[in-house]
Amino acid sequence: MTDKLAPFDASDYLDDEEVMAEYLAACLEDSNPDVFLSALADVAKAKGMAQVAKASGLGRESLYKALAPGAHPRHETIRKVVAALGLKITVAPAAAE
Repeated sequence: MTDKLAPFDASDYLDDEEVMAEYLAACLEDSNPDVFLSALADVAKAKGMAQVAKASGLGRESLYKALAPGAHPRHETIRKVVAALGLKITVAPAAAE
């Protein structure tokens, strides 16, 4: 008997702003920009894409395109999406190794 597993969907576990912020911060540390865009899409999905699109002033299709792997969204677009999620981007000193 083989059990079918549902594909993993990170948005199922992003249930509060602190978890969302930690997830995005961890993904932002990856050198591949698609990792952050994918994480931002996961968080937007958890919040509701239509709600995030409306709050950011972007069309829903534009939001999907901006957060797609390989996209090169403008800084302004990222800021609008992050703000629509109720979050903000901050910079901190790198930890000494």
